[in-house]
Amino acid sequence: MSINPPAGPVPRPADRPYPVPGPVPARAHVRRLRQDGRTYRAIANAAGLDRATVSDLARGRRRPRRGTTTAVLTVTSQAVPRGRVDAGGTRLRLRALHVMGHGSARIARALGVREMTIRQIVRGDARTVGLKLRDAITGLYDAWWDKRAPARTRFDRAAATAARKRAIAGNWCAGAALDDDLLDIPGYRPRQGWKPATGTGTVPDIQPPRPRRRSRR
Repeated sequence: MSINPPAGPVPRPADRPYPVPGPVPARAHVRRLRQDGRTYRAIANAAGLDRATVSDLARGRRRPRRGTTTAVLTVTSQAVPRGRVDAGGTRLRLRALHVMGHGSARIARALGVREMTIRQIVRGDARTVGLKLRDAITGLYDAWWDKRAPARTRFDRAAATAARKRAIAGNWCAGAALDDDLLDIPGYRPRQGWKPATGTGTVPDIQPPRPRRRSRR
């Protein structure tokens, strides 16, 4: 009677000793990091990859290599500095200023930025915002949230009326009804929409800085 030796473990193919994660989890991981304010370049630096490689992975332009998906999945949010943050709170602040008659053009002049930049945030086209701009808008909002736009000239009155009409059409909430503790949490939505607001006074006109005069000797 012949005795057969016990069968040993079936060896894996030499080229794939362990399962390799596919592109879908890595792509979702990059998108989550992006939504949390991380840039493609920062993610790539943390993973030891090229920026274009990470960008192509997130956008599904080409199938990544095995080492790329593994490297991306090892990147944690703590290891990547935040370059941008969710724009939700900034957008609500800007819309609340519209309720008081401060349009995008006036806000842009006060901040020294392009009007289109403010418009994109107000419309909701920009999902994230840079930390520097976010802080500047927050500072302006803190100073203007309960102040009406000036109405000294016909041009001022027309601009303020246009801003208020846009707030009414969009059902935007005034600053008094926003929850400051929840304002910067992604997904926060105020409980009420537009209501008329008169504020506590009027914001002074925006005066451009005057050039210094040279003293005559």
